[in-house]
Amino acid sequence: MACFNTQLAAERKHKRQELLACTEADLGKIAKEVARRTKTPLNPGQIGQKVGRILHRYKMGKHFRVTIDEEGFRYERRADSIERERDLDGIYVIRTSEPDDRLSAADAVRGYKDLAQVERVFRTLKGLDIRVRPIRHRIDRRVRAHIFLCLLAYYVEWHMRRALAPLLFDDEQLAGNRQHRDPVAPARPSASAQQKKRQRVTPEGLPIQSFETLLATLARRCQNPCRLLCDPEAPPFYLLTDSSPLQQRAFELLGLVFPVTGKLNPLETE
Repeated sequence: MACFNTQLAAERKHKRQELLACTEADLGKIAKEVARRTKTPLNPGQIGQKVGRILHRYKMGKHFRVTIDEEGFRYERRADSIERERDLDGIYVIRTSEPDDRLSAADAVRGYKDLAQVERVFRTLKGLDIRVRPIRHRIDRRVRAHIFLCLLAYYVEWHMRRALAPLLFDDEQLAGNRQHRDPVAPARPSASAQQKKRQRVTPEGLPIQSFETLLATLARRCQNPCRLLCDPEAPPFYLLTDSSPLQQRAFELLGLVFPVTGKLNPLETE
């Protein structure tokens, strides 16, 4: 499948024009230096080194025709090369072994773009979310166990993000939109996600959070050990700090709110 992205084409065109202008400006400085140094003129080897550094810096050597000889140094743009590259701006090709009746062209492009989710998993494992420290294993079963635990931790986080999506800046309609939106055009956030970013509050009036700040908020819920001053021999007991409205809503979304039964321990069985 040959795909054409108009935004990518515009970006490549703009970048090429900037690089051509920078290359031409630096080559012009070399040409002036060559013309100015009449008493100690630069030999072709010295000129070639200077020109080579410029062409290597901007990677525009294929678009310039350079002439270095005893008469001096001259350069000009190669219009045919620039035109051929311009014709390919924004075009990329995706190839698959699946037949058309099993995978349409649009679904093949969507599947290719879904690789970004795999890359996001590795960033999550190595980043600030799960913080897996490097461990050097030498036994196969330990390597498999380590990878299993890493993916299990990400699986838990993935479910937490989905459950807590109403409190996060995450786009709650993203999964559904991926199945129907244009596979080539740049992805756009849904109206609800844009509204979250503008208002920064939920319909209940709670502040929208990132996943990291929400975890930090939940971490402030504490279980404090207590003793009775009037009876030092009594066994200690524990008191939970009161939940804030944001914490209470997060616990509800995670299914961690238990009904009131009149018992000290809601997990206690009959």
